[in-house]
Amino acid sequence: MSPDKVYEIEPVTRLEGHGGLRLVLGEDGKTVKDVQFNITTTRFFEKLCEGRYAEHVPRITNRICGICPIPHHLAATKSVEAAWGVEIPEAAYKLRQLFINAKQYSSHLLHFFALAAPDFIYGPFAPAGKRNVVNIIKDMPEVGAMALKMMDFGQNICTAIGGKSVGPIAGIVGGMRNPLSSAVRDANIAQIPEQLEFVKKTVDIAKKVVSDYWDVIANVAATETYYCGVGKQVNGKIVHDIYDGDIIFVSPEGKKHIYKPADYLEAIGEKVVDHNYASHTYFKPAGYPDGIYRTNSLAMLNACDEMSTPLAEAARKEMYQKVCGADCGVIHNTFAYHWARIIETVEAFENIVTLLKDPQILSTDIKTLDVKPKEGRGVGMVDAPRGNLIYDMATDADGICRKLNIIVATNHNIAGIEKSVKHAAQQIFEQDALSKLKLPEPWIK
Repeated sequence: MSPDKVYEIEPVTRLEGHGGLRLVLGEDGKTVKDVQFNITTTRFFEKLCEGRYAEHVPRITNRICGICPIPHHLAATKSVEAAWGVEIPEAAYKLRQLFINAKQYSSHLLHFFALAAPDFIYGPFAPAGKRNVVNIIKDMPEVGAMALKMMDFGQNICTAIGGKSVGPIAGIVGGMRNPLSSAVRDANIAQIPEQLEFVKKTVDIAKKVVSDYWDVIANVAATETYYCGVGKQVNGKIVHDIYDGDIIFVSPEGKKHIYKPADYLEAIGEKVVDHNYASHTYFKPAGYPDGIYRTNSLAMLNACDEMSTPLAEAARKEMYQKVCGADCGVIHNTFAYHWARIIETVEAFENIVTLLKDPQILSTDIKTLDVKPKEGRGVGMVDAPRGNLIYDMATDADGICRKLNIIVATNHNIAGIEKSVKHAAQQIFEQDALSKLKLPEPWIK
């Protein structure tokens, strides 16, 4: 029998999907021998879509994730449009931008308040039964009510556009199914002043978290990897954009490599590992494991030169100045993902405001009527709240999906998660990092 000490956590909670964590220590109880982040099941969506009408795929794959059905819906729709050479009207483009930014707003707030905040509010060593969103709502009713109102604002916009917030049916090949009504637009515009105050309060809470836990952010799991983001090239700069753009890979030293979505196979390799149902993706030019990368909010900020909105850009500069000593560079601090997520939340809100006030958002010219199925291959890509989402679809002359490859955020992040968790485990078990950290007093005891 092996003298190794094995710790297994399954399921890993506070994530969407099925995952397990396995940590193996040597006989001394200190030496970290292995860390595995395992996806413990698969659901075969790619095979389920083969033989289906391509237009049906966006209504099937939006069931992959209950947190980000809208990004799945739109990425799948974009892949069909790319395969058939379909362009959508400008009004439809703006409606999709509103759709995905509303989801970004709601999802990031859900992550911050429900998944992350309990550990910060009560402290990481509080009993597990206390560290949950139910207790935050009970102990901080004003913050809880604010968080629920913010998430409700985003979800209501998603429902109005998508027909329903989970399992949306809004996107069609060539545009959007239904226009936004003036009543819905006006009702949401009326909520903007209150939501703006909520956003400011959320930023203040996030800044307090950063200040209180700075020793943790600066020193724990600052793991060097590559990063994968989405960005749009505008006037010689890479601008943050979650709906449209190129794939941006960033080296640990900050060098950026830009690929068109259709060329993603030049950039991304997949390594099959024995311990996981899901493959490890890596930056192909660097090889495996050197090319292990991460995606999601911090990766998106590392990939861009600037945010698309003014308040978010000021917040981005502040974060990079604090961490890097300059308003640009590469941040490897894993816990800075929480800070980056709030910056993306601010941008999503600013985009929502701009789009709601755009007269074209009420346009009925949201469908391209000249849509003809044909044999082709198309790649659709967006950035989901957990990271880059790629759909690669091949159709036959009758518009039937014959092959589908989906790379979701989980694929992008598994290897990076393992590397980051192993780094943190080595710091904790081999270097006794916890005894050296300056942790704040819990906000609530």
